[in-house]
Amino acid sequence: MARTAGVSPSTVSRALSPDGTVSESTRERVKAAADRLGYQPNRAARGLITGRTGHLGVIVPDLLNPFFADICKGVQARARGLGHAVFISDSERDEGLELDAIRTLGPEVDGIVLCAPHLSSEELAALDQVTMKPIVLLHRKEPGFASVTADMVEGMTDALTHLHALGHRRIAYVGGPRSTWTAQERAAGIKAMEDSGKVEIIHVGSVAPHFDGGITGAADVVLASGASAVVAFNDIVAFGLISRFTARGVRVPDEMSVVGCDDIALSGMAAPPLTTVSVPKAHAARAAVDLLFRILGTPAGEGAEPQQRVLPTHLVVRGSTAAIERR
Repeated sequence: MARTAGVSPSTVSRALSPDGTVSESTRERVKAAADRLGYQPNRAARGLITGRTGHLGVIVPDLLNPFFADICKGVQARARGLGHAVFISDSERDEGLELDAIRTLGPEVDGIVLCAPHLSSEELAALDQVTMKPIVLLHRKEPGFASVTADMVEGMTDALTHLHALGHRRIAYVGGPRSTWTAQERAAGIKAMEDSGKVEIIHVGSVAPHFDGGITGAADVVLASGASAVVAFNDIVAFGLISRFTARGVRVPDEMSVVGCDDIALSGMAAPPLTTVSVPKAHAARAAVDLLFRILGTPAGEGAEPQQRVLPTHLVVRGSTAAIERR
């Protein structure tokens, strides 16, 4: 390559290094020669020099949930654009597996995006003893950690305000696992609207937010409660509720309005299309990677308090909600 570019081997090395000191014209000449020759940098060799692996890790609780699959795609797309590969691990909503994934990925990556972790606050605080690599939390906020979250309280308030505007006054809420940060935030949004006195909330309880999480029983409770509408913890729970309502001959939205949360791709293709709180998945994934790179670029000892970003949500109104006057 040095011969093709007409420079010395040491100049090639400097030109291909982000911190290398060469003129811009020389850098462009070396890069053009590299492209012609199909040169690919040796990540392992570069890692020995820079101390970086060129890899990021992302750990999610459930890849069967399209929400987390979208997160992984967003992290991978942004990392690829920054010249990094991504290792993905599914913790299966198990704290032990989550901790094992952190331990396994730590030595292999430059940093980790930890999405909706199930670890307790105490376990998260002790992670410095597990890995010295920076960690950015996605959809979880904890003191001392950089994080990217969505405004879940605002999202649930918007959902209930929409139903109230349609004339619904008795509304059921089917929540997610109470121990998770996301469930607690969404429950806080529900409570804020309940405390306003505008609507009566029927708290059905918690279900596992996946396809086999006992949603059928929750749907039966909703129907028995006399509610005219229901807000679900996420879109998968909403799909399960609609399926049970249909099986029992209850028409959505004519006899029951349903609102989900997350706005996964399937929401717009459901029958009827699902009204849902849209969480900015791709934006959040990009922001988490950018925040991780900002930490990686901060010299040790010079970092300020970790940044915690909160992104807005918005309600997407589709065909699963209707005015109560239609009934």
